[in-house]
Amino acid sequence: MTARSHRMPFGATVLAQGGQGVEFALWAPSAETIVLEHRAVGSEPASLPMPRDAQGWHRLTVPEAAHGDSYSYRLSDGTRVPDPASRFNPGDVHGPSVVMDPRRFEWTDDAWRGRPWEEAVVYELHVGAFTEEGSFNAARERLAALAELGVTAIELMPLADFPGQRNWGYDGVLQFAPDASYGTPDALKALVNTAHSLGLMVLLDVVYNHFGPEGNYLHAYCPEFFNAGHRTPWGSAINFDGPGSRTVRDFFVHNALYWMEEFRFDGLRMDAIHAIHDETQPHIVREIREALDAGPARERHVHLVLENDTNQASMLMRDGKGLPVAGTAQWNDDLHHAVHVLATGERDGYYADYADDPVRRFALALAEGFIYQGQPSPFRHGERRGEPSTRLPPPAFVSFLQTHDQVGNRAFGERIHPLGDPLLVRAAMACLLLSPHVPMLFMGDEFAASTPFQYFCDFGPELAAAVSEGRRSEFGGFAAFADEAARARIPDPNAEATFLASKLRWRERGTRAHFSRLCEVQQLLSLRHRFIVPHLAGMAGAGIYRCDNDMLQVQWDLGPSKEGEGDGALAPRLHMLAYFGAQPAEGIALPPGELVYSDGASEHVGSLRLARGAVRVTLEALHGG
Repeated sequence: MTARSHRMPFGATVLAQGGQGVEFALWAPSAETIVLEHRAVGSEPASLPMPRDAQGWHRLTVPEAAHGDSYSYRLSDGTRVPDPASRFNPGDVHGPSVVMDPRRFEWTDDAWRGRPWEEAVVYELHVGAFTEEGSFNAARERLAALAELGVTAIELMPLADFPGQRNWGYDGVLQFAPDASYGTPDALKALVNTAHSLGLMVLLDVVYNHFGPEGNYLHAYCPEFFNAGHRTPWGSAINFDGPGSRTVRDFFVHNALYWMEEFRFDGLRMDAIHAIHDETQPHIVREIREALDAGPARERHVHLVLENDTNQASMLMRDGKGLPVAGTAQWNDDLHHAVHVLATGERDGYYADYADDPVRRFALALAEGFIYQGQPSPFRHGERRGEPSTRLPPPAFVSFLQTHDQVGNRAFGERIHPLGDPLLVRAAMACLLLSPHVPMLFMGDEFAASTPFQYFCDFGPELAAAVSEGRRSEFGGFAAFADEAARARIPDPNAEATFLASKLRWRERGTRAHFSRLCEVQQLLSLRHRFIVPHLAGMAGAGIYRCDNDMLQVQWDLGPSKEGEGDGALAPRLHMLAYFGAQPAEGIALPPGELVYSDGASEHVGSLRLARGAVRVTLEALHGG
């Protein structure tokens, strides 16, 4: 058994192995005086002035302080604030922090070296809505079912401490403290430890582009943390490139390392990096990658997944050894949007960019990753979006039929299953899971969950009212919500009922319709792991596609399997055929190769008859001369 911790210049650091003696450190250059309010377990609080150095660090070592003690910082105006690098804040974002000695947790995963990225099948989940209990411990009990399904990585929506008892996580303000509504830091470590024992990677969604609107006290004593020269929807941008930015950058670099080293996460998903303002070189994303490569990645596989609306292929490029220079992969919204239009017929909002021939756009996304690779976007008033992505291997794209964003940002949080044509949704799922992209399921996808996933939060009264009104007004531009009565039916994000309605009902997995879907997904993932995954590591670039009369055909040259290297066999070719037309198609040429999967496609005298929603996948063996 092994104890692990990450040493950093921020926060409260327990000095002795037994949990005694604590060094407190706060960076606050604009504050002349900071008083540590320390309270040992079972004792009265003590007020201890903290010496300040020329760089604006306030530091104090308290020999009698120990694991479990509470503390906060008192500003000159009397305001008490939590530690921005708090490891645990059980009293929520306005309460005191608690000293944690991470070495007290005993890990049992010493043999774990992670998994290569090409093996990833990602399952995105919200800890609070994943189970009825909504805790780390309850989620841990469900991990074996995901591993049995064929999932190889779970991705947790953000955990940084947020205000109240429920939140998507993107309003976090204490970046190092797992939200106490889910359990203790040790409970989170136990979840990761168990996942590793089941062969599951664990990724964490982190938000480095803004702090939430409630509970962020940094403006009060450390304005240097923000750069007023860059404006964002959340106010001044985080200071990644202005005066004093070195310490701010270190804060987030250490945060990334902290989750990897102290909690043994296998990767991060960085939220909306297009909203990070950083004009320095290297960009903070690349600096984090370099820090990971110099640290935890020396011992195990560590991955960095990006969300980036600007489709910067340059952030996903590989070096001469085929290793990522920054992002391992990116969430591929383009593919999702094309599928959504194809399956549902919706064309509102950003879906308008994909309304023109969605079958062709789906084929393009499967073959090349991005659909927008520098072309003007009508939704963005003609602004060009994206960079060419054909040099990227398909595993550089995390693709999906839905995510928390695409479901939860709908007025009622509906999933694609009740919205779309069932045959087309089923076909799109088969295409996704049998493509060389890294597929991602949103919790409940695997059994077509009936529950919605709605936007929920738990802000203080004044902010709660503003969020509720803003949520309803943002849909005013849609025809379905043109009148006030229609908008009034949109669930209140702050109501507990909105959160409770979003919880998965695990008992559905055993009912007939849902169990059938579960078996289909399990079969597809089994085929993926058997036929496709062994050939993904050596892929060098995009596939090619054609699209005629609502039928797409895509082929990819895969990499050689490890077993086949050096025996004269070339990398095989994967062929995918899918039909989305209303009437059956006759006389379609048979794709070459060994049959991997076929549904809705029947052979007739050397050709195929395709029903609506048909999918056929073959693997063609190629040999040298």
